[in-house]
Amino acid sequence: MDTRKQFTITREFAAPREAVWRAWTDPAIAAQWWHPHEVVTPPESVRIDLRVGGTYEYLMVAPDGSEYPTGGEYLEVDEPSRLRFSWADPGDTVDEAMLITVDLVELDGGRCEMTFHLQGVDEDRVSSESVSQGWAEAFEELDDALASAAGSAVPR
Repeated sequence: MDTRKQFTITREFAAPREAVWRAWTDPAIAAQWWHPHEVVTPPESVRIDLRVGGTYEYLMVAPDGSEYPTGGEYLEVDEPSRLRFSWADPGDTVDEAMLITVDLVELDGGRCEMTFHLQGVDEDRVSSESVSQGWAEAFEELDDALASAAGSAVPR
């Protein structure tokens, strides 16, 4: 049994489920939000091989220039409702990694509810509070990315 810390964040987005799915799986959109505030993810650093057993990677760069390479392996891909993947430092195995499950539910009015569950925070490496806060900030960035994508969509 995994006794490491875990947490769940549930958010509603003013975007359809397919748009939120695309934000998780399209490298160009992911680069806009796969980071907390004041941190950037260079678009060229994002690589996604979206299939069970496929991997993803990206680099977060802090304002002081510190770099945080991140990546993992996809364990479950059920478009457009569920993603499950490891989240770790490069070179970590799935067993050493934190595990993330993202469930997306379509709501009325073109909205989506996302339930984000992260398990396996190793308190010796990083506190669950800092990880939770980082993801909460990333989801605020996701709000902005979804709004930007909706604003640039061309009506048909």
